[in-house]
Amino acid sequence: MNSENGEIGDNEEPVPLPTWRSNLNKRFLHYLDRSVPHLLRRWLVTIGVAMIYVLRVYWVKGFHVVSYGLATYVLNLLIGFFSPNVDPELEGRDGAPSPVSPGRDGDEYKPFERRVPEFRFWYAITKAFIVAFILTFISVLDVPVFWPILSSYWVFLFVLTMIRQIVHMFKYKYNPFRTAKPKYEGNRSSTSGSGTARDE
Repeated sequence: MNSENGEIGDNEEPVPLPTWRSNLNKRFLHYLDRSVPHLLRRWLVTIGVAMIYVLRVYWVKGFHVVSYGLATYVLNLLIGFFSPNVDPELEGRDGAPSPVSPGRDGDEYKPFERRVPEFRFWYAITKAFIVAFILTFISVLDVPVFWPILSSYWVFLFVLTMIRQIVHMFKYKYNPFRTAKPKYEGNRSSTSGSGTARDE
């Protein structure tokens, strides 16, 4: 292959399929890595993909089992997103220090580490919606079910899971929504008063 103009020469063979796939994968990963700092844009794309999926399911009025599987998978990812990387309940058994309880090792701040980081969470949800959208074109998967039972069961599962997760958050005193280090003010009046006394 002529590297200057991209044409295949007479004595050179075309690029084999594994090399082409590898190059395509490297290019995809390059653009995926470049999307990491663009949080809002990434999530807007995911919302757009989700809306296309919802419109497709509404238009064909079917594929409720695929939608139930997608919703259960997203719920599983959401639990991982809200859970700490090291579960404090298992900490006492393993003997490892907990990343979410700063009071045990003094007052050292330890940031909250998610079991499923934000980027992996976003990427998995986006892929799930794309795969579910493709599955809506396979007519074998359009199983006739009474969809209100599926949706009510999923809502029941969601409520129970979220209650359990919130109780776990309160029990072990971690907040998955806090991203910045807490600022401790201390006693400002005593430090400002001592500073003025030294200046005089």
